[in-house]
Amino acid sequence: MEQQVNAPRRGRPAKAKPSVDTTDVVEKPASKAPAKPKIKRKAPKTNVPNVYNVINGGGMYFKLRSRTIVFDEEVGYTRELRYCPSEKSVWSDEQSEKARVSAVIFRDKTLVVPQSQPNLIEYLERHPDNVANGGREFKLLNEAENIEDEVNTEFIIHDAISMVKSRPLDELLPLAMALNIDVNKDNLSIKRDLIRYAKSHPKNFMEMSRNPLVEARGYVSQAYDFDIIREAKGAVVWSDTGKMICSVPVGQNKIDVVTRFVMTDQGSSVLAEIERQLAEIA
Repeated sequence: MEQQVNAPRRGRPAKAKPSVDTTDVVEKPASKAPAKPKIKRKAPKTNVPNVYNVINGGGMYFKLRSRTIVFDEEVGYTRELRYCPSEKSVWSDEQSEKARVSAVIFRDKTLVVPQSQPNLIEYLERHPDNVANGGREFKLLNEAENIEDEVNTEFIIHDAISMVKSRPLDELLPLAMALNIDVNKDNLSIKRDLIRYAKSHPKNFMEMSRNPLVEARGYVSQAYDFDIIREAKGAVVWSDTGKMICSVPVGQNKIDVVTRFVMTDQGSSVLAEIERQLAEIA
């Protein structure tokens, strides 16, 4: 038999694919999203009046001295300070012969002075009865400080309420006991009382919540309630053995005395034993 030889295919030969040179290809950076415009705000007004408040007394009508002798540090001697609306200066030796003294009156314990009365503002700022000068009659209400204090207080209240909401009740009971809140009520009633206290005394509430003495005081109080410890002849003793834990000075609160003791190195073992016995009761 004749051996068959594969004949070559007819037609044009296939073209080789050209190699792509990528050396000069530069990737385009992804386009950034356009920045959002910032909210435009008007500049706060600075031409606000000064507000002064009487501290003690005052009632509906309080009249401040319109003239007084003060020491002027700028010149180094005492001068007469007096309020005359038509004069530029508050010093009598710089005022004209026609200067007339005017009364400075607080109504409802308040005196509002616009910036258009710089002489009255200076008179009040230099007056010896101003708290800023060591006086006890009136003071300037600083609006910025008042706003900051109010905001900070609201933040503290928010933190306190969040803590009451998020923490398990078992962790809150020592704090409730330290605040003389009845812990034998239902859970919601205890948290309600804690929130009420937090709203009325936010700073004290948060300070107590971070105080390690509060938790220890709760354990000590419960140790008395469950007769783990008791008081006998001016001392605190273990109820089962009668052995003395610490003495209680006359006139001092037994719970506070034991709490301070268990927070010392010497009393740490007492606190550990109280916690152990309370855990067994639970």
